[in-house]
Amino acid sequence: MGTDTFKDKVAIVTGAGSGIGFEIAKQLLESGASAVINDLDADLIRQAHERLENSNRCITVAGDAGHIPTIDKMVQSAVKSFGKLDISVANAGITSYGGFLDFTEKQFDQLTSLNLKGSYFLAQKSAQQMISQKSPGRIILMSSVTGVLSHPFLAAYGMTKAGISDLAKNLVIELASFGITVNAIAPGAVATERTMSMDPNYDKTWGALIPSGRVSKPIDIARVALFLASDAAAQINGQTIVVDGGITTLCAVPSDMDDPDD
Repeated sequence: MGTDTFKDKVAIVTGAGSGIGFEIAKQLLESGASAVINDLDADLIRQAHERLENSNRCITVAGDAGHIPTIDKMVQSAVKSFGKLDISVANAGITSYGGFLDFTEKQFDQLTSLNLKGSYFLAQKSAQQMISQKSPGRIILMSSVTGVLSHPFLAAYGMTKAGISDLAKNLVIELASFGITVNAIAPGAVATERTMSMDPNYDKTWGALIPSGRVSKPIDIARVALFLASDAAAQINGQTIVVDGGITTLCAVPSDMDDPDD
């Protein structure tokens, strides 16, 4: 994107303290937008703000993105500081591993509060503001390939991500007439600070399974987010864009299956 692609546009990005969210915020700012960035960790979002080159066009709101008062504060801060809201990226989310038979109510509630409730109400509050401005807008949700494919010990997480993709489709019916598009992005394996800290070989292990030969980087996801936020994507609505290097195209076959040409 050019340095003025999003000139005069105002965005909210949740979960922007690191990883994908930070990269989306960074790319939006470098493309001319102003932004409200959020993370649960107050120190992390402060440090993220300090790392951004265009921090004069960026303010922070620390807090739980699954908590409605925090969502209200983000929208209000965008309007108070920059006059409006054009782009809303519900990136914040958590992963909770656990077998279906042992998964606890506490784990379930934490997972659904941020992943589902947070995405739903950020979309709602953002749309309300966009409609009140009488201007078109872009809402971008963060799904996952686990919402499309099964994965061991991620039944609850995959359920929340499938729900996010379904939310994107359903909101089209109510918001398209206002010029608001709602789309989701479904990343596959992404090398972030978190995933690499969990497993130093994460990129190599997953990269060996992916047709493109590598895991995604945060910039790969950010580029799709910026496209969906741009005027070029005006006719893309209710879609979930998979960004996974092709891993969801694979089917399970025996490892010793013979090449028919041999």
